[in-house]
Amino acid sequence: MVKVLENISLKPYNTFGIDQSTKYFTEVHSEQELLELLQNQQWKTVPKLILGGGSNMLLCNDFEGMVIKIALKGLQATISGSEVLVKASAGEVWHDFVLHCVRNGWSGIENLSLIPGCVGAAPIQNIGAYGVEVKDVITEVRALNIKTLSVKSFSNADCMFGYRESVFKSTYKDQFIVLSVTFKLSTEVKINSSYGAIGDVLKAKNISSPSIKDISDAVIEIRSSKLPDPKEIGNAGSFFKNPEIDTHLYEKIKTSYPEIPSYPTGTNLVKIPAGWLIEKAGWKGKTLGSYGVHKNQALVLVNYGGAKGKEIKQLASDIQADVFAKFGVVLHNEVNYIESQSI
Repeated sequence: MVKVLENISLKPYNTFGIDQSTKYFTEVHSEQELLELLQNQQWKTVPKLILGGGSNMLLCNDFEGMVIKIALKGLQATISGSEVLVKASAGEVWHDFVLHCVRNGWSGIENLSLIPGCVGAAPIQNIGAYGVEVKDVITEVRALNIKTLSVKSFSNADCMFGYRESVFKSTYKDQFIVLSVTFKLSTEVKINSSYGAIGDVLKAKNISSPSIKDISDAVIEIRSSKLPDPKEIGNAGSFFKNPEIDTHLYEKIKTSYPEIPSYPTGTNLVKIPAGWLIEKAGWKGKTLGSYGVHKNQALVLVNYGGAKGKEIKQLASDIQADVFAKFGVVLHNEVNYIESQSI
């Protein structure tokens, strides 16, 4: 039987280290435990918040319901020729999963090393980094319908992936709990080293023919140098999405800032780094008491200890307003605000 705790602090369960509490808390370690919990009449009408690694959320209030931590574990690989289908349970730690695949020589997600969180969040957010998005390798997402308690398999197309978006954040928001994700990887290595500083790191190490481990190591080195460890400084990684703006606005900004970095998207839009905009607006390294903007990466908002979620939310809002005033660019959050009752 699932053990339910009462009046539990969520500080250890969110990477921002925000000290808000929940009325009820439980961990589920199997799909059967999850079903039993959701079928229990005692908890059916209680609002629920589904929690993975707690790496993409900002707690702005206490939660007057039940937090369910998904701790489903398990990996299963099927190899056919060079194709490797890996089914991973939602509670697997994402970075550990990436390293497992790298050790086995399974190529496809090495560029996504050191992203915080669990496997279950990967398709919801369509996580991405260094020229790779997880949508490129997902073949199936198994998820539980919270109302009907039936399990549905979503194909890649069913997930309607976009930039840090999926059907689980739009049409089916708060309607499904991800149980497992199947990834299509390959023993035929296809190196992607053109994005960001990966090439520079490899060059510095005199690596001309990198392995997937070399790519993973380079990404880990770059991310470690720019992003604070949540165990040391509370944060949720990149707080904002990199905006895609129309070419007219891009050219307008470029007249004043000819050095502006940009990435073509294949449309009439240009992607520009949110961190660059925030830094140019003067926010990088700014500290407001117990919270602020990280000194090495303006895209990361931090909790130095004791900050409230509402304070960090206000900081984010101030940054968004300032960037819009200076550049005419709207910044959207990657991080989700948890402000009231959920499902």
